[in-house]
Amino acid sequence: MQENQSVKLEFIALMASLMSIVALAIDAILPAMSSIGISINSLDTNSNQLLITMIFLGLGFGQLLFGPLSDSFGRKPIVYLGFTVFTIASIICVLSQSLEWMIFGRILQGVGLAAPRTIAIAVIRDMYKGDYMAKIMSFVTTFFILVPVIAPMMGKFILNHYNWKGIFYVQLIMALLVSIWFWKRQPETLKPEYKIKFSSHVFIDGLKELIKHKETIGFTIISGFISGAFIVYLSASQVIFENQYGLINEFPYIFAGLASGVGLSTFLNGSFVMRLGMWRLSYIAIVVFSLNALIYVLLFWNATTNPPLAIILLFMAIQFFTIGFIFGNLRAIAMEPIGHIAGIGAAITGFISTILAVPIANFIGSFVKDTALPLFIGFTVFGTLSFLIFIRMRVLHKRNLATA
Repeated sequence: MQENQSVKLEFIALMASLMSIVALAIDAILPAMSSIGISINSLDTNSNQLLITMIFLGLGFGQLLFGPLSDSFGRKPIVYLGFTVFTIASIICVLSQSLEWMIFGRILQGVGLAAPRTIAIAVIRDMYKGDYMAKIMSFVTTFFILVPVIAPMMGKFILNHYNWKGIFYVQLIMALLVSIWFWKRQPETLKPEYKIKFSSHVFIDGLKELIKHKETIGFTIISGFISGAFIVYLSASQVIFENQYGLINEFPYIFAGLASGVGLSTFLNGSFVMRLGMWRLSYIAIVVFSLNALIYVLLFWNATTNPPLAIILLFMAIQFFTIGFIFGNLRAIAMEPIGHIAGIGAAITGFISTILAVPIANFIGSFVKDTALPLFIGFTVFGTLSFLIFIRMRVLHKRNLATA
């Protein structure tokens, strides 16, 4: 296992590509939400938001399946299995004639994509640890963030020149290319001595082991809270900018600009984390995340309409800039104590955070109708809860260091 050894750019790009298919499946259809709704006879924008949030439900449950399997049979075979499920799910989405079938396809897409997403994290944990692992996660996430920057514009281009089904075809092509790349260039990282015989007890034993590590549980919950608030933005961004502001053609570029801010902070995190440490960086970011949202809520609590576009973009830019310092570090902190069960550990922590995030996103998203205020209320509430849990985890961490 490596701590300070140089890492190949190809490895970072490959791990990011495994994870990026998830972002592509989520973000590319955002400009096509209205067209999809018309095609499947679903004109309720709040109901159509489920096409975004429910893929995360599939991701959560899929991790429970593929994480233990990867600890038993290796990382590579499970990636191929996941892409096969994703292919079947994408075909279901293309052939869907109703919202119910489309949601089923999206959930199944999430199940399939849970494999490359989970295995990418497990592979990184197999090879690296500590702050250096957080650095690698930051660089991987930086590449990964490029997809949300270009995905909506790509989706808009395909929508204008073909139709919404073409977006799913492109996703399938990209998944095929990434799976071939992974097959050709990435060696198996799970050592034979670390393989766990697959049985009905794998999940139970893994959960029992994970519960012993309070820091892992605490930061997994924080990840769920922050993710839930962020998923609200993903699902409601089309409603906010296209419906509330009337920026139909500009929406992909606005989305790309905000995603670029996340990418910039994620890139900077890769350098800062080696100087300040992942604990301090994520703590500062959560404080700013919560305070920025609180200021917006206090300023526009009684407003019946959104503020001028420049104002809301400023607050959103600050909000999402902090996220680049949060997600990678939280994941690295949570995974640090459980490297000996990296596969099942990544699966369970991912499942817990997702199961927390999806109901949060669906609940808050249902209120985003006339203004974006509910979005920032969600940021404030769950940012504050995350801050309180972080304080508790820091106390436990210092206590553990003192007794070590």
